[in-house]
Amino acid sequence: MTDAKHPTASDFQRLIQGHHDDPFALLGPHFADDTQYVTAFDPGAHQMWAVIDGTSHPLDPVQDAPGVFRGKVPGDAPYHLKGAAQGSEWEFEDAYRFGPVLGEVDEYLLGEGRHHRMWEALGAHIREHEGCWGTQFAVWAPNAQRVSVVGEFNWWNGLRHSMRRRGATGVWEIFIPNVTDGAIYRYEIVGPDGTIQPLKADPVGFGSEHPPANASIVRDITGYGWSDDAWMTTRAEAQKREAPISVYEVHLPSWRRKNDNRPISYIEAAQELVEYVTEMGFTHIELLPISEYPFDGSWGYQPVGLFAPTIRCGLPHEFRDLVNAAHRAGLGIILDWVPGHFPTDPHGLGKFDGTALYEHADPREGFHRDWNTLIYNYGRAEVANFLTANALYWLEEYHADGLRVDAVASMLYRDYSRNPGEWVPNKDGGRENYEAIDLLRRVNTESYGENPGIMTVAEESTAYPGVSQPVDQGGLGFGFKWNMGWMNDTLEYMKTDPLYRTHHHHKMTFGLVYAFSENFILPISHDEVVHGKGSMLGKMPGNEWEKFANLRAYYGFMWGHPGKKLLFMGQELAQRSEWNHDAQVDWDCLSNPQHAGMQALVRDLNTLYRDTPALYARDCFESGFEWIIGDDQTNSVFAWIRHGNDGDPDVVVICNMTPQEHGSYRVGMPAKGRWREALNSDSELYGGGNRGNYGGVDAKDGTHHGQPAYADVTLPPLSAIYLVHEG
Repeated sequence: MTDAKHPTASDFQRLIQGHHDDPFALLGPHFADDTQYVTAFDPGAHQMWAVIDGTSHPLDPVQDAPGVFRGKVPGDAPYHLKGAAQGSEWEFEDAYRFGPVLGEVDEYLLGEGRHHRMWEALGAHIREHEGCWGTQFAVWAPNAQRVSVVGEFNWWNGLRHSMRRRGATGVWEIFIPNVTDGAIYRYEIVGPDGTIQPLKADPVGFGSEHPPANASIVRDITGYGWSDDAWMTTRAEAQKREAPISVYEVHLPSWRRKNDNRPISYIEAAQELVEYVTEMGFTHIELLPISEYPFDGSWGYQPVGLFAPTIRCGLPHEFRDLVNAAHRAGLGIILDWVPGHFPTDPHGLGKFDGTALYEHADPREGFHRDWNTLIYNYGRAEVANFLTANALYWLEEYHADGLRVDAVASMLYRDYSRNPGEWVPNKDGGRENYEAIDLLRRVNTESYGENPGIMTVAEESTAYPGVSQPVDQGGLGFGFKWNMGWMNDTLEYMKTDPLYRTHHHHKMTFGLVYAFSENFILPISHDEVVHGKGSMLGKMPGNEWEKFANLRAYYGFMWGHPGKKLLFMGQELAQRSEWNHDAQVDWDCLSNPQHAGMQALVRDLNTLYRDTPALYARDCFESGFEWIIGDDQTNSVFAWIRHGNDGDPDVVVICNMTPQEHGSYRVGMPAKGRWREALNSDSELYGGGNRGNYGGVDAKDGTHHGQPAYADVTLPPLSAIYLVHEG
């Protein structure tokens, strides 16, 4: 509390009109002429007192400033306020008697755009401050004339809790006593032109109302009792390139619905989803974006509350329950993360303080026509800090094991999905977005540096070089990259009638030309079963039996192919309908033996994959793969060897992509002796015809297909078989 001049009539007028940009210089306790004065503002009061130790000291109404009161208050002991109007009295703590919460280090780091734990400074935090419990609010709005917190606690009146500007950082803050967990709030912001903006949700809010309502909610995210130390200390081994990684991709609100058609809760998923994924043999769950989003139909890919787990499935600690349960079951959790764009919803980040703050002002840089969304200004230090800190937030606060970054290609290129003249070249006249590239490198560097054992994954649909190469070697620094080319080519092949597959043989083999240029994940994701693309089963040609056999063979091909695996929910059942985000997976189809057989196949593929090092240990190394037959276009047969480390038995994978059985098909083998038929997709267990090799084949000496031995193998129609060397 410093000695101050007496306020002027102009000060009071600006206050009651909502144009005073420094309310703390006027309100609260101040000394003038060696006397303490208290100035209070309550638009609903006709009388006001400052109460100290039970003694009420009257404050005088200020002329021509309704609701403003000022008076001498002896001493400097803490006080609270008492107001009266129309026979009613109320008492409350004065937010303007409290000093700032943010310290100089926070200010410096926020101003520099290097606050790694930015969420601990900004947002809404329940804390004790100067002997009183309440909530500290802090928000970045550098161009605003005024920023106020509004909520039910102040009757949504933006004049009651105008915030304190923190120097040149552009951050505003206020501590509001007695505001607790569950309080609903927004920010009322007066832009640089004096216009009140649409009420804004908190960019760093930890909770939100249930859509379509969109206010932020104060949530205390501290004090969770994690019990996943065993996983956290060993997960690096489970997530390295040499580990088996098989991902089950999930849109949680539509994985399973309950009796009232509500989405499954985080608490329910902590048991049901975790048990199911464990039983199915997957190693990871990947969740479509969990960050709060307003529109159900965006599936989370148009987020507004980047720091709030969606309330659709529960509270923040309940989301932690899901992660904790997954870890205790030995499963990793990967979160889809969306730094590529954000929606134009009025309560969101667009024109946040009345200016293009998070986005570019020029629509040629700041607007995605494909999605009608805004694009972050990656070159602005505070925005880069916001996104980088958000990535760290999910990894640190929620123990996420990885982030899959959506639509990376749209970030890398300034001309992405734009015609000539609709984009702005970089400083060198090129199309690369240098600022986005720098951001991705920073996110990966800081994520791996501060959270040992995590993984980051890029959905990058072009051939941008070095996506999964280290930053110090010129790469983007991701751990893995989705192999979109493999997915597109092989799905096109599988959709082709087997009669014509001979002309498209290369679509199944071309992926091996570049299979080791990145650390690849083979993704059959949600994108392949929406927007009229139909289901995986629906893509397959032929009659009913052939459709199932084709899909079984395709999954067999996929699990034997170099690269980690990803399958979207429902695909493991051969669900007939394409994905509907408003309904659950078609669990009822499991009453049909063909669907149950597909589920059993995926489970057994995962088990074999995890138990057989040759199928994963050298996924990302050329030495782990060797063609045996890659050119039998006539018979649409593919055969290859998967090599593990020294001492690991080799695996031979053979796929027959025609509906004709090939009996006594001679295949070169890397060694003589017994080769166990470890899996056959035509087994009756999976709904097949049970044709095969009676448990295995014996390879004999004799060069064939460039190999030192050979075996005559029965190849069932539309099938994949795995032969493991037993010596």
